[in-house]
Amino acid sequence: MRIDGATYQKVLGDEIRKLRKQRGWTRKELNSKLQSDISLQTLATYELGTRQCSVVRFVEICVALDALPHDLMARVHDRVFADTPIGRVRVDLKRAVADTRPELLPLRRWAAELLTGQEEVHLDKVALDRLAELCGMETGVLVEELRELSAR
Repeated sequence: MRIDGATYQKVLGDEIRKLRKQRGWTRKELNSKLQSDISLQTLATYELGTRQCSVVRFVEICVALDALPHDLMARVHDRVFADTPIGRVRVDLKRAVADTRPELLPLRRWAAELLTGQEEVHLDKVALDRLAELCGMETGVLVEELRELSAR
């Protein structure tokens, strides 16, 4: 799995900005709730994704926003590594059935059952997690496998 740092940082900033706006706060109001002293410009560059945020600073911002850092990171990850912003991945059922890798046997069986009615489906995060578990692999690895199948 390849990581595009610029995209990841931009999506992270977007999620921080969304949380701030959900709270109805300006950047100045968020800044006043932070433990450390940073400029409004620095906070703006985090939200725009033009400046990398350290892990400690990220956690500090999450604490100020009363948000769990791992929840925010999960949303970022889903947006960056899924086919669409809402976290769904397209599965070409014909290609899934034709794949011969043993680790994807559960995927192949599942796809064969669905293939009679449709040629492709879109899986959400919950379905991807369950299918990855059945295949004995991490969700991110399965998503990469599904993308490769769709690209062939």
